[in-house]
Amino acid sequence: MKASILALTAATTASVAVAQPHKHQHAHLHELNKRTQTETAWISGPTSYAFMLDGKAISVDEVCNGVANNRLKWADAAPAGLCSTSAAASSVSAVASSSSAAASTPAAASSAAAFYQKHSSWKASSAAATSYAAASTSAASAAASSWGAWNSSSSGQGVDSAFPDGELDCSEFPSSYGAVALDYLGMGGWSGLQAVTFGSSAITSIVTGVSGETCTEGMMCSYACPPGYQKSQWPSLQGSTGQSVGGIQCTGGKLRLTNSALSSNLCIPGEGGVAAKNSASGVVAICRTDYPGTESETIPVELQSGETDQLANPNAATYYTWQGKGTSAQYYLNPIGKSASEACQWGTSGTDMGNWAPINFGVGYKDGTTWLSIFQNKPTTTSLYQGTVEIQGDISDKCIYQNGQFCGATGCNSDGCTVR
Repeated sequence: MKASILALTAATTASVAVAQPHKHQHAHLHELNKRTQTETAWISGPTSYAFMLDGKAISVDEVCNGVANNRLKWADAAPAGLCSTSAAASSVSAVASSSSAAASTPAAASSAAAFYQKHSSWKASSAAATSYAAASTSAASAAASSWGAWNSSSSGQGVDSAFPDGELDCSEFPSSYGAVALDYLGMGGWSGLQAVTFGSSAITSIVTGVSGETCTEGMMCSYACPPGYQKSQWPSLQGSTGQSVGGIQCTGGKLRLTNSALSSNLCIPGEGGVAAKNSASGVVAICRTDYPGTESETIPVELQSGETDQLANPNAATYYTWQGKGTSAQYYLNPIGKSASEACQWGTSGTDMGNWAPINFGVGYKDGTTWLSIFQNKPTTTSLYQGTVEIQGDISDKCIYQNGQFCGATGCNSDGCTVR
């Protein structure tokens, strides 16, 4: 397997860009960032509501501005008057996923609407000196055993152990079977929660869990895996309007596999060949989207200065497919000095963390080739990355971000670069 390195080094200034795809046959990999919408159950209440996104209150102005600038989009007709000047004093209530949000009028009203946050494909964010280095698939086990200093509750122990299907109570996080508890999210260690309703040919309703909840009856309960590994479980039925759903399921009070045909292990290694090295002076958090699942950037790889660790590299032919198309991994690189517990969750404007991080990475394997991208996190943010990012190693072309420009074999631009 070819060796590839994506190096990120500290700099006085930095910019971000969106990768320009090569004219090679890898379009399916560039479509992995699926826009999702979450159907939310509503109850009757007063006419004034609090609008929530991933458990965090956001204002009606933020909702309306997001819709106006195409960062958010209504799935159905917008509630009458919501984004008018006279509506600014009132609010609408919703509970939504990290990659989607929902809005609704009171249950007694005739109209309801949902909107989702749009993602650009192949994202990854960073403000630190880090490098993606070549690594063999066999090295994933070593990476798993060494990870977890930032999270003492679980370090991916038992990653190669078969999961005891239907034996563990839903209240027990499966940390002895490779899953890594993300306690900072406040969901009992789970990386995402989705209460779902199964129809005959698709999942017809998805209610996304928020901080303070945990895995309970009827939920799909998603989980993080050690660096280089990816979760193996998701149901064959997916959202009726394109939403992704992932994790194991709580049924009958027990945790059960949803994709045993793929693996009886909760975590499986990717194709390898890609690692990250932090050459900055402080900690760097790289956050992968929880996909399939809530698509929130909650899956962490945390690197102290000088450390190297793997990034999961999904095989488009054997991993999760979206509407028949292969998918890849999307990462967000956060500012130097921000830990995974700070950065690997839904962020807010102005923080340059989480979904607001400046730079994205795309990592995917297709037809014997690993594709790597670095690009600006557009249209979410125009913030510049304060560092240098470079893909190094046995790669097809040059790909480096420095001083606000992404430079490849054909020159520099403010959008990004892709290599193989």
